[in-house]
Amino acid sequence: MTPSRVRKEVDEALRAFVDRQRPVLSAVGDDMAPMVTALDALLAGGKRLRPAFCYWGWRGSGGGDCPEIFTAAASLELLQASALIHDDVMDGSDTRRGQPSAHRRLEALHAASGWRGSAEAFGAGAAILLGDVCLSWSDEMFQGSGLPQDALRRGRPVFDIMRTEVMCGQYLDLVGQARGGGVDGHAMVEAALRVVRFKAAKYTIERPLQLGAALAGSGEMAALSAYGMPLGIAFQLRDDVLGVFGDPAETGKPAGDDLREGKRTVLIALTLEHSSPAQAETVERLLGDPGLDADGVERLRAIIVETGALDACERMIDRYADEASGALTSAPLTAEAREALSDLTIAATARRV
Repeated sequence: MTPSRVRKEVDEALRAFVDRQRPVLSAVGDDMAPMVTALDALLAGGKRLRPAFCYWGWRGSGGGDCPEIFTAAASLELLQASALIHDDVMDGSDTRRGQPSAHRRLEALHAASGWRGSAEAFGAGAAILLGDVCLSWSDEMFQGSGLPQDALRRGRPVFDIMRTEVMCGQYLDLVGQARGGGVDGHAMVEAALRVVRFKAAKYTIERPLQLGAALAGSGEMAALSAYGMPLGIAFQLRDDVLGVFGDPAETGKPAGDDLREGKRTVLIALTLEHSSPAQAETVERLLGDPGLDADGVERLRAIIVETGALDACERMIDRYADEASGALTSAPLTAEAREALSDLTIAATARRV
């Protein structure tokens, strides 16, 4: 099973589910059409990493190649859509995957229609509701995947804890941004890593992998964590680097957008840990400025490089990726799954700067 085939099957399962929901929304009224349009735009993109890890957790634990597992795995894309929509509202992000974010798209609808009240408040409220719909649908799609009931019962605890953890991780992220500096550098790095573990690492790799394995009847959760957690951390650290130094054509967001949004990533924590007082003052002053221009982005990038934070972050990525690769060699998985997961390890941590 090639990565392109897995993606194709997941895409088809996702499309079929959403198509079945269209009459439900249409029955509510024509006003639902912009919500569906915003969701279609979001679901058209993405790497489908979570479904891929779920699929290979299933296959690696003895599960067969059947349509039902693709449907169950694809439900994670609806969970991801929910998280992204809500995340963009909280961060005030203008774009997602190279297109207007859902709340900006719905804000524009309000403005163009000449409706009463605040267009910005309408966009945020409508996007929150759309994210809630996606969260509800993820559960409906998973439970209605067609897998045997005993398999769904085995997978349910993992599915449930994954949803709880990502919400808690999002809250930790909000706390970190609100709290800002004021603690020593090492504590900032540890706090940022805690956000990474719960908002990204568990939810992106560890739990999807465990979900697939649990659905197939495997109890080897600890062994899968030994691979999934470090790889999940490496994946998010790579994403953080791309959020500052990446090509907008690759990231789907304007250059330096994470800096404008004031994200307190591990990369920023490492920067502040090794900054001079003058450098730290500049970072704290510019970070989170929504009007940050290209010169401001370059000043922050220069400090990140000068303090050695970028190199330190790259070393962390390599270390966590190596840890994951080492754990994969002894994981109780089929040879086919181990090979596929080895390829996914590279894909998840590859440099695209």
